[in-house]
Amino acid sequence: MQAFDGKKAAQDYMSSNSMSYSTPELILNRFAFWLGDTVTDPTNKNESVSRVMMYMTREVVEPPIIEDVYVPSGAVLNSLATGTVEPTTKFCSECGVELSATAKFCNQCGVTQY
Repeated sequence: MQAFDGKKAAQDYMSSNSMSYSTPELILNRFAFWLGDTVTDPTNKNESVSRVMMYMTREVVEPPIIEDVYVPSGAVLNSLATGTVEPTTKFCSECGVELSATAKFCNQCGVTQY
């Protein structure tokens, strides 16, 4: 299978072209046109090819082997089985007023809740 070596192509382009006073869009446009230029084929001097073909490499790509096996922790099932339920209320640590479980401050005295 052939793969495009974009990193090498970008490095070659950046080393041979001045980037001063250029916007990213302009650099990208110039790079795309540079890749598409017709050049002499290095393997056959009588042929012309697109420069992008000079950065194509032969690679053997094997599909990844996935050995991960999902094992559920049982946390949700265990909490349902034991009957544990999150509290819906809590009490202020300073004045003892009943608050919602998600309250960050006491409505009565204003103390920060943890």
